[in-house]
Amino acid sequence: MPRFRPVKRKDLIHYLRKLGFTGPYSGGKHQFMIRNERTLRLPNPHQSDIGKELLMRIIKQAGIEKDEWEEL
Repeated sequence: MPRFRPVKRKDLIHYLRKLGFTGPYSGGKHQFMIRNERTLRLPNPHQSDIGKELLMRIIKQAGIEKDEWEEL
């Protein structure tokens, strides 16, 4: 169960796969993941964790509720 806190990029990818996203695929400047018709760009934090604010924006763009994220 990931609590809502900063997360490593590889863990974010793992959790998104559990939620049905495929990828990551190479894009222009950022990699992206796909679920159904939704495309989600992945940040590249360069050796640091993805902070709470950015994580909240990512899961919102992914169409995931905070409760659903914490139930993983």
